[in-house]
Amino acid sequence: MSQNDNQRIEPTLNAGQSQPAAETAPEADALAKAQAEVAELKDRLLRTAAEGENLRKRLEREKEDAVKYASGKFAKDVLTVADNLRRALESAPKAEGEASEPMRNLVVGVEATERELLSVFERHGISRIDPKGQRFDPNLHQAMFEVQDPTQPSGTVVQVIAAGYMQHGRLLRAAMVGVSKGGPAPEIQPGQSVNTQA
Repeated sequence: MSQNDNQRIEPTLNAGQSQPAAETAPEADALAKAQAEVAELKDRLLRTAAEGENLRKRLEREKEDAVKYASGKFAKDVLTVADNLRRALESAPKAEGEASEPMRNLVVGVEATERELLSVFERHGISRIDPKGQRFDPNLHQAMFEVQDPTQPSGTVVQVIAAGYMQHGRLLRAAMVGVSKGGPAPEIQPGQSVNTQA
């Protein structure tokens, strides 16, 4: 072997030694790319799992609401029956001597029917709102007229035309009321504010 042959072998070895260093750079890039892809897929998986859980909770809540408020439309229709029973009782003679025996029996029967109807309402989460003497609340009451009454604070419910009803905390029907005006200003509770702009 001549000296020239040694020189030819030497550059080949040097090239061979530098070749593994060149191969590690593309491998490192591929590894970094794979790790980034894994991180992105993991993030997508977590987001999809969270969306699935949120959807499950929302559907569960909607199902509970559907069961809880399923009778709402029917209950609204039956409220007029409760109103008519109440009107019948209010128009019946109050004094013992004014009513005959059959009339008293009829009143007792209507009272029993109204109690049973209200009991059925309670079993289905429906409660009666009778706001007489309370402060007018536009979220629960519907003002039908105003009454000039200097003895009552302004904005107080002084007459209930038709009781309101709620079902599991949700308003079925607002109470139809008469509200006082012209009386003394209502007392403001601590922490309560008054809207002075109309």
